[in-house]
Amino acid sequence: MTAPDFVVVGHAVRDIVPGGWRLGGTVTFAAVQAHRLGMRVGVVTRAGGDLDVAAELPFAEVVQAASPSTTSFENLYHEGHRHQYIRAHAGRIERGDVPDAWRSAPIVLLGPVFGELEPGFGTVFDSASLVGVSAQGWLRSQDVEGHVHHTRWEGPPFWTGADVLFVSDEDLAGGRDEMAAWTAGVGIVAMTESWKGARVFANGAWRRMDAFPETEVDPTGAGDTFATGFLIRLRETGSVDEAARFGAAAASLSVGGIATNAMPTRVEVEARLRQYPEIALT
Repeated sequence: MTAPDFVVVGHAVRDIVPGGWRLGGTVTFAAVQAHRLGMRVGVVTRAGGDLDVAAELPFAEVVQAASPSTTSFENLYHEGHRHQYIRAHAGRIERGDVPDAWRSAPIVLLGPVFGELEPGFGTVFDSASLVGVSAQGWLRSQDVEGHVHHTRWEGPPFWTGADVLFVSDEDLAGGRDEMAAWTAGVGIVAMTESWKGARVFANGAWRRMDAFPETEVDPTGAGDTFATGFLIRLRETGSVDEAARFGAAAASLSVGGIATNAMPTRVEVEARLRQYPEIALT
């Protein structure tokens, strides 16, 4: 077994929707996007017998740890506001679930959705790997009814071993003061801000960038698309500026369709970049 180009770790999710369910979670969106950008993809996940992740993502090499249940979320809407509920959880993904040969993968994205990775999971991978961490899965809690809330992280640094940390402004509970710990411990921090664009911390300073224009159909997975494109382009060029533009262009295209349907190819991303040369970090 050789290392894939791009490894993503986290729960594959059954998102409950009217009439059934659809596959979700960072591992789903990142795997599809990385594949469409030409990467050989590896997925490390944990799910129940009701979900065959390898069958759902046939282009990827999949390591699926067994669980009695599959992580499931349901979104309910009340007076125009979305309320998310967790209906089942597949349990912890262990360090030993990552194949030894995959620990030298060139690019890694840790994409937990609800606490399934222990803090510092990035240290599983070789120092030569470019490791990105999606903060979302460490910044969620639930009440007794399963209602999901954003929360501050109070444990040991989950970002240990990360080269890049990704977070959405929606994931920050109680303001942005917690960002100080992240920028002190991670060389690059990228914060997406939906239609407003993104902010990127690198080389000791924050810079911002507008979003690429697009008519939004479904924003689900846009942050994962951004992170995937960012990491791939950063690995290819070593340039934070190039990575931010590439990730943002990919994310803008992804919101133009439902779920993974609109995730772009490299040709489409490059065309979007040429279309808007003025959109860049400033």
